[in-house]
Amino acid sequence: MDIRPDIQIQSMIKAMVDVVLPAVDPHHKMAQEQARLIIGTLQLVAKRLPVAYRYDCDELRRYIGLAAALVGCGAAAVDQELKADVERLTTAGTRLLERPCAEPVELERAAFELRAAVSQVVQAACTTGSPTLRQAVRRLVLDAAKVELDRERALVVDMGFETDPSKRPPPIEQQLPPAAMR
Repeated sequence: MDIRPDIQIQSMIKAMVDVVLPAVDPHHKMAQEQARLIIGTLQLVAKRLPVAYRYDCDELRRYIGLAAALVGCGAAAVDQELKADVERLTTAGTRLLERPCAEPVELERAAFELRAAVSQVVQAACTTGSPTLRQAVRRLVLDAAKVELDRERALVVDMGFETDPSKRPPPIEQQLPPAAMR
């Protein structure tokens, strides 16, 4: 047995298509639908697996950028302890991206921690900040959310939710920088 996820996923898809789906009662529509949903999800995961590392690197890089912009506009100044935490996480994330062979789990954890800290900065700034600061924070968050939404939509475009081809975001592979440019 091969332990590589891409090969395991292909094996699961083949088993579902060749063995499981034909064995499901054709009159049990819900079971048929769920089996097809499993197959489709596995196919989507298999297709996206090759870009997962680049995606995680880019996500961390974007949160580092958003955190720096929030610090730069004064949003983190409303709570000095939070500002120090964001700066520490930004530095750690930057070092992780610069380090050769960073593990995927490290990238995920760093992005999660920085995302949580950024969320706290945004909440604090919008609760206690001036109207000007709140507007600046709102703009930074909306700009970051637009990029995030386009990336997420690109990941699931094969599911058929985007019926108008002119409104589809660029393919995820085009949105992500090469791994060497992390």
